[in-house]
Amino acid sequence: MENFDVIKSLVANADSINEQLARYGVKFGIYKNGTFNERLFPFDPIPRIISAEDWAFLEKGLVQRVNALNLFLADIYSRKQIISDGIVPEEFVFSSSGYLAQCEGVSPPFAIYSHISGIDLVQAKDGTWYVLEDNLRIPSGASYPLIARGLSRKCSPDTFSENQILDNRGYGIMLRDMLDDMNRGGINVIYAPGRYNAAYFEHAYFAEQTGSVLAQPGDLFVENNVAYCRTLGGKERVGAIYRRISDDYLDPLTFLSESLIGIPGIMDAYRAGNVALINAPGNGVADDKGIYYFVPKMVRYYLKEEPILQNAPTYLPFYEEDRKYVLENLPTLVIKDVAEAGGYGVLFGRDMDSAKLSEMREMILKEPRRWIAQEVIDFKDLPIMEGGEQVERKADLRAFVLSGKIVQAWPSGLTRFSRNPTSFIVNSSQGGGFKDTWVMASRRGQST
Repeated sequence: MENFDVIKSLVANADSINEQLARYGVKFGIYKNGTFNERLFPFDPIPRIISAEDWAFLEKGLVQRVNALNLFLADIYSRKQIISDGIVPEEFVFSSSGYLAQCEGVSPPFAIYSHISGIDLVQAKDGTWYVLEDNLRIPSGASYPLIARGLSRKCSPDTFSENQILDNRGYGIMLRDMLDDMNRGGINVIYAPGRYNAAYFEHAYFAEQTGSVLAQPGDLFVENNVAYCRTLGGKERVGAIYRRISDDYLDPLTFLSESLIGIPGIMDAYRAGNVALINAPGNGVADDKGIYYFVPKMVRYYLKEEPILQNAPTYLPFYEEDRKYVLENLPTLVIKDVAEAGGYGVLFGRDMDSAKLSEMREMILKEPRRWIAQEVIDFKDLPIMEGGEQVERKADLRAFVLSGKIVQAWPSGLTRFSRNPTSFIVNSSQGGGFKDTWVMASRRGQST
């Protein structure tokens, strides 16, 4: 990077940037022990830097992976050829909590299911990038680096004029274009469950960025299989809904009848092809941690290509050979409950005593489908500021891929880091912070 010392200006303004983030409501909310708590998502001023060469590699791999996952979803809710051909066992599909029989035979516009994909990666110390998770339901977090970059640019304009950093402000346009591509006729809506949602700031922010209507429970309704939004002028037809509520609560006539935040009849409008749902219901079957194991196989099966991005070395106790390996090597592995998310259900064998290891072995033997095991990747530490000093902490990267008429990776991303010096868990729900992600331009004139 040219003139790296200019980042000192960002460090000097870190407190001011975090104060502005708090003032603007850029917070992260979590429910814990039945109580909603809202707190600042701490921003660290030292950016993660990705070279132009690294980004070119990541971009190709991300697009390839998301294309394969969309083909899998289209297949699994129609012909199920990948099961018939023995690539993915049917037990892993139909036992997945993310598989929804109600979505059988429903094809979204252009057969795109995951319009917004959040792919979580880490970079090992040898430079190899590994995919840890695919998030295809309601991946959040793109707003944080966007607003932080904007504030940083105001505090330290020289940082961005003197360094060749790709501009990340195009995300709103990418999102709007994708919504327009999917729109079935009418306005675009971002549907939020309300201000007590963990990512409410993001919902409001992207409504503004895309020129969409921000709707909440009670604002949308369905008549004759057509979705409408209540407005001051009466009602307006809705053509695309970027919904920020989970599948279970989306439509009380199709899923959970007790849902008070859903849109009655929206699934009928969706089945009729009168409205697009972003992301599509039923995507959870493809980001199941057990299905993750098969994604490289999907790339080879659907695209006839070798996977560009690697999975972390993963074992499925469902298979006898893998189960034997996991049980014999449990103290050195990380075990993940496939039904958990947000950093929950992640257990390190090295942290378990003999009693816990024995208990874990019993649970794996009893419910082998419930667990996956992975080798612990010693991924890169990144510098952060803590107490006025620079220290290093583990960090991952959530990359965002948008799929409309074209599939493109956003040249930025959400870098999350652990604030605990001994922890590999970086999730915001586990107390982590975030930093900007700088993708460097390959030549002058590309940055802003």
